[in-house]
Amino acid sequence: MNKIILATLLIAAASAGMARAEEDQNCTQAAKDKWLSEDAIKDKAKAAGLDVRRVKVEGSCYEVYAVDAKGAKVEALFNPETGALVGHESE
Repeated sequence: MNKIILATLLIAAASAGMARAEEDQNCTQAAKDKWLSEDAIKDKAKAAGLDVRRVKVEGSCYEVYAVDAKGAKVEALFNPETGALVGHESE
């Protein structure tokens, strides 16, 4: 029983840590009027080999939900000013 509780707590802490790291990601200091459009970010993600499902703003980043060439779900962060990939997480 104690092992199950410990495992659950470890999983919860790891998940919270990943979400917190994503929230703290600072992709740019540029004003939003200097950002690339969502369509431009979709094009950058497609050029990186991702099949884009959704794009949203997360803090100062574009967060792209996509599927990679191997069929894995990916959450990728892009710098909205340059379109550079700054981080990703796959399932």
